[in-house]
Amino acid sequence: MQTQINKVTQGMRLYLRPRLRKHPYFHQLSINVHRKYCILTGFLHVLPNFYIIGAAKCGTSSLYEYLIYHPDVQPAVTKEVHFFDHYFERGLNWYKVCFPLKLHKFFVQNLGKKNFITGESSPRYIDHPNSPKRIKKITPKAKFIVLLRNPIDRAYSHYNMNVRQGIEPLSFEEAIEQQTKRTKNEFKKMEEDENYYSKPYFSYSYLERGIYFSKLERWLKYFPKEQFCIIKSEDMFKDPNTIFNQILKFLKLSPLKLNIYKQYRKGDYFKIKMTDETKKRLYEFYKPYNQRLYELLEKDLEWGKNETF
Repeated sequence: MQTQINKVTQGMRLYLRPRLRKHPYFHQLSINVHRKYCILTGFLHVLPNFYIIGAAKCGTSSLYEYLIYHPDVQPAVTKEVHFFDHYFERGLNWYKVCFPLKLHKFFVQNLGKKNFITGESSPRYIDHPNSPKRIKKITPKAKFIVLLRNPIDRAYSHYNMNVRQGIEPLSFEEAIEQQTKRTKNEFKKMEEDENYYSKPYFSYSYLERGIYFSKLERWLKYFPKEQFCIIKSEDMFKDPNTIFNQILKFLKLSPLKLNIYKQYRKGDYFKIKMTDETKKRLYEFYKPYNQRLYELLEKDLEWGKNETF
C-alpha cells in the first residue's frame, strides 16, 4: 500500500513541480505550505531503520528495489531522500514526513502481526563528511548497507552517466586530469560549513569517490562494525539472490526469493571502452588504497587480480 501511495505522490510532484516553477509566487507558496505541513505532522511519522549509504554507481538502486519487494519493508517516499547530505537545513520534521506514519506501523505490527521496517538509499551519504555524525544524533541504532564496486568501473560508470546527462564535455582521461582543479577545496568547505553542499565535488570527483577505506574509517568513528553490512557489488551482480538474502538476514527479516532480479538504472554507458593504458594507470592509482580497504575489512576483494593490461 505504501508503495502505491508513494507512486501517486511522486507522480503528482513530477507533474506539478515544473509547472509551479513557471510561477515563482505559487511555487514559493507551495514550498511554504509543505514546510508548515511538515512542522505540524512530522511527529506522526517513523524514522528509518536502515540506510543504503553507497557507494554511487555500485548497484544501490537495484538493491533498494529488491528490499521494498519484501512484505516487511516499507519504502520512503523516494529512494534517495538526501537529507543528511543536501537538505539537512530543512529540519527533522521535513525528513520524517518522507517515511510511513506511526499509525501504519501500529496496524501492520498489531493487526497484521508482521514485522515493519523502513529505510532509504542515498549513495552520497558515504562521501559526505557530516552525514555520519548527523545520523548518529537522530538514529544511532540504525543499520547500514554498503555496496562497493571496483573503483575503476565505478569511476567510468560515473563519468558516462555525466556524459549522458550532458554535464561532462571532456573525455574520460581529460576529466580525471581535471578532477583536482574542478573539486579543489570543495570537500574541506563541506567539512567546515554545515550548510555548504558541493555540486562540483559530487559531480566530478570520479577517482576520489572510489577511495573507500577513508570513507568507511570516518563512519566507523561513529558506529560499530556490527551495524554495517558491506557487500562487494560484483557479488550482487553475479548472484543477487544469495546477496539479497544475506542482507535480509542482516536486517533480521525472513528469507525471500524474487521472481526476477532486474538491474535498475542500468545505463548503456560503455559504448566507448576504456583504454588498457588508462585502466592500468588507474589500477596502479587505486592499488594502495584498495589494500588499505582490504585490511580494514579483513577481506581481499580481488579487484584487478586477474587483469591483463
